[in-house]
Amino acid sequence: MKHSHTTVAVGLSGGVDSSVAAHHLIEEGYNVVGLTMKIYDPSIGVRPSFKDACFGPNEDKHIESVREICRSLGIPFYCIDLSKEYRAIVLDYFREEYLRGRTPNPCIVCNRRIKFELLLEKAWQSGISFDYFATGHYARVEKLANRFVLRKATDKEKDQTYFLYTLSQKQLSRTMFPLGNLTKIEVREVARSIGLPSASRPESQDFISDGNYAVLFRGEEIVPGEIVDEKGNVLGKHKGMIFYTIGQRKGLGIAAGEPLYVIRMEPEKNRIVVGPKNRLFKNKMIVSGLNFISIDSLEGPMKVTVKIRYKHKEAPATIQPHGKNRVLARFHSPQRAITCGQSAVFYSKDYVVGGGVIEEVLED
Repeated sequence: MKHSHTTVAVGLSGGVDSSVAAHHLIEEGYNVVGLTMKIYDPSIGVRPSFKDACFGPNEDKHIESVREICRSLGIPFYCIDLSKEYRAIVLDYFREEYLRGRTPNPCIVCNRRIKFELLLEKAWQSGISFDYFATGHYARVEKLANRFVLRKATDKEKDQTYFLYTLSQKQLSRTMFPLGNLTKIEVREVARSIGLPSASRPESQDFISDGNYAVLFRGEEIVPGEIVDEKGNVLGKHKGMIFYTIGQRKGLGIAAGEPLYVIRMEPEKNRIVVGPKNRLFKNKMIVSGLNFISIDSLEGPMKVTVKIRYKHKEAPATIQPHGKNRVLARFHSPQRAITCGQSAVFYSKDYVVGGGVIEEVLED
């Protein structure tokens, strides 16, 4: 049978996407094994919630769901304990970024360090043998000339390349995205047609099950402070910087003659600066911690489109080198709520050029 000598480990979450990805590979004749990971640390004390989440006390149910899916598909099931690594790499990063007045993106760090790196390393160390790793992400990997490139999925509404821009050439060379050419509707139809247990499960996942990020912080780290305008006039008090992000309007608890939004975080002064909506729009930023995919490195100015958060509509910009492992990105028109700590991903048509973390937002 075609591909019968090739083994693919599929990262399974218990949801419909990864389940159908595994089924698709089985149909193509690959040997498939199911991998999931244990990341929850009960000492952190996240409250149970009806919401589905990556991190929370419902994890045992998710793992049992994966076991059930593997049984249904007739493939081996393996669970790798990465709870210590997840706490040190993802949770500590999340906490430290918020304490710096930045807004982190834990999914991107988890993909880079946990899911596409340590999960595979630990699986190999455990004696699980496989040639490729696959997930249910909506994305495509192609080889053009001598490079592996990351291309948007056919289903542009579900495309998840934004979360995958950190993958290296080595990682891309052994990665498969079986859903890259399918739409979400088609994936649901496949799941129902073969009676997968995950066919009707909801797809959305929060980071922490009860949405209460405060459990990740020590009490003394959540310090109330001032909310000020751009002239330094005190308008109110905030409950702690971890509860706020750029562009936020709700929950400020201040009365003013016009709507005010968080426009800047000042962690060194433990204060939040607010201003009118027009002050949210900027057109320049510094991006650091770069990873390029379609090119080796950026040698000069390049016209791209840029996504500054997952649901942000890509905007035309020019990027150019700006010191070691940094670029200056200049948008052709101002963008709303460019936020330090979030990732900026650069595209050329359907292909990911690369990306990095927003380090600084510049005034004109």
